[in-house]
Amino acid sequence: MAGTIIKYGQDMNAIRDFYSPYSYNDRGEDQWRQDVINSPEQRKRLTEIDNDYLKQMAAVDFNSMSIYGKVDYILLKKRINADLKDLNKEGDLYNQAAKYISFADGIYALEQKRRRGQYLDGEKVAAELNTISQQLKADTINCGKLQSVDMPVAKTLQAELRGLKGRLKSFYSFYNTYDPGFTWWVPQPYKQLDEALDKYSKLALTKGKLNTTQKPDNSGIKGVPIGRQDLINQLQAELIPYTPEELIKLANQEFAWCDKEMLKASQEMGFGNDWKKALEKVKNSYVPVGHQPELIVKLYNDAIDFIKQRDLITIPPLAEETWGMVMMSPQRQLVNPFFTGGKEISISYPTNSMNYQDRLMSMRGNNPYFSRGTVQHELIPGHNLQYFMNSRYKAYRQDFGTPFSVEGWALYWELLLYDKGFAKTPEERVGMLFWRMHRCARIIFSLNYHLGNWTPQQCIDFLVDRVGHERANAEGEVRRSFEGGYSPLYQVAYLVGGLQLTELRKELVDSGKMTFKQFHDAAMKENLIPIEMLRATLTNQPLTKDFTTSWKFYNFSK
Repeated sequence: MAGTIIKYGQDMNAIRDFYSPYSYNDRGEDQWRQDVINSPEQRKRLTEIDNDYLKQMAAVDFNSMSIYGKVDYILLKKRINADLKDLNKEGDLYNQAAKYISFADGIYALEQKRRRGQYLDGEKVAAELNTISQQLKADTINCGKLQSVDMPVAKTLQAELRGLKGRLKSFYSFYNTYDPGFTWWVPQPYKQLDEALDKYSKLALTKGKLNTTQKPDNSGIKGVPIGRQDLINQLQAELIPYTPEELIKLANQEFAWCDKEMLKASQEMGFGNDWKKALEKVKNSYVPVGHQPELIVKLYNDAIDFIKQRDLITIPPLAEETWGMVMMSPQRQLVNPFFTGGKEISISYPTNSMNYQDRLMSMRGNNPYFSRGTVQHELIPGHNLQYFMNSRYKAYRQDFGTPFSVEGWALYWELLLYDKGFAKTPEERVGMLFWRMHRCARIIFSLNYHLGNWTPQQCIDFLVDRVGHERANAEGEVRRSFEGGYSPLYQVAYLVGGLQLTELRKELVDSGKMTFKQFHDAAMKENLIPIEMLRATLTNQPLTKDFTTSWKFYNFSK
């Protein structure tokens, strides 16, 4: 199946490459494909390719495959069905927006002629562009009279207008200066149409109205709760066989364990049961301005030494050599108050443009003890090692990634290192427990929000009161969750994915079937696949071609 997956990806990219507009590159041979919404023609061809592959897969002898082939089959089928769902949703939104862009077919027709370099009469093209401009003007006036349109339709309309602007530019750049007649007639009507498209695209979004069942509050954060059934559908698609209510129960159970551990640490620090005073002491341990990067390096070295001493995973020397770091912009810190990672670690810390209170909150929220628990989450063996290994082992599976494996793997290491005694002092335990409580809280607040139970303000207050967040950081976290473009389950995925891997580790390592290193190395080399599929691979589970999720990995009676 690996060859089929690679071929499918290349076929879909061939369609995207051919039907997308390109930006003119005057310094080299390669052209840059513009990232724009699919045209109706492009969407039709992508849908046909998807359906062709589903027909091919239906004829495959599934039972004769190895476990690796069966897992690939299930994941490819899942991927294609998800793509078809996305294309259908995009098509539905386009159909709703189409009445506001009656001129679009004229631009699409010009783009079709450009693909094969058809000779065009410059005077006729100028006349066509003038006609399109008149149609666009009428559509703009009519749109301006509208009181509002549903926000998803407004966003699709804006995306279509920007796409049409890009396609028109790609068409124009191909002929202009090369065809004398075109170059004499077309530039002025092109400029007029290009500017009108730009103006209309800005107007389109202003007409968008967010229709939401979110209860009113004063947070200034506006999202759209998706409801219980959509949550269940998405959980099934992510191979998580639990209801939202069961996951909230799971999070509360994990939170209760954190509470007990936090009280132990608070008592050891001399604060008795007032764990928030212990947290305050930890927050005020922040390093002086300018010294955060060197702190990150020290914490990274502490974690790597701890992991190597216990021979927990193979760390390629090149991965150690080539991870990097950057500083996070103040704009990005509004929705990412803590550092993030991947190919490099992006450090969140105050800048000279922040006011005093925001600077202090940023420093307190990124103190050494909080950071100690999560540097390895972002770097090695977390996200950085994921990027390194996933590009080298079964790289064809990268489109099968899910936040339950991406974030679950990184969070799993926080859980494992705590269990292994990485936090030696009560302050270090407080720092790691803060994040563990935070992951529990993410499940509770995000699912309660999407179930329609909580407002964003209730979510913010919960993070402040129950976890001990700085208020600005809590606001940034909630804004990121509901306005940052993340899926409704993204915040759930951290702890749930980590607990899936923990249960799988117990099944394979604690039972003596594998060592820690064997388990972790094997997991890395299967790439970012759903944890239930990783379990099926490592334990050679019986699978069917119409597989549905069934692995109940959490023990509610513990």
